[in-house]
Amino acid sequence: MEQERLVKPGDPAKNFSLKDQNDKTFGLYEENAGFILLSFHPLAWTEFCAAQMRSLEEHWDALASLGCIPVGISVDSRPCKKAWADSISITRTRLLCDFWPHGTIAQKFGIFREENGFSERANIIVDASKTVVFVKIYPIHSVPDIQEILGFLEEKNASIHKI
Repeated sequence: MEQERLVKPGDPAKNFSLKDQNDKTFGLYEENAGFILLSFHPLAWTEFCAAQMRSLEEHWDALASLGCIPVGISVDSRPCKKAWADSISITRTRLLCDFWPHGTIAQKFGIFREENGFSERANIIVDASKTVVFVKIYPIHSVPDIQEILGFLEEKNASIHKI
């Protein structure tokens, strides 16, 4: 599959279905949440990726209270994601496997690093109409600031409720 351009706020989100660490299918267009946080991380079993996924898990209730379902996405296989989720105590956050065809979803969103064989570290938020509303790429050796995501969602929810 050919790499697409980086998605931008206002773009329609490309639909996809992936298996999670528990072998359950997650379909983007089948989710009925106000927001879905697609939290892309390069690889399981790495320090920064573990911290990124733990942050989603630790803030799961806060995200849910803002109408947001967080999911982690990387190119790792389902058995790998299952073992990793168990090892870092991830029980509620779904870790999706963009394993085969390798990195297809990251490519659809324009964030696949061909030279490395994995995605950028990125957060992409999709709203209820399946439109991209937030895109940010982070340095590979960093952990995205979850407070930035919570603040964005609070602001979005406030503007929705003003209408």
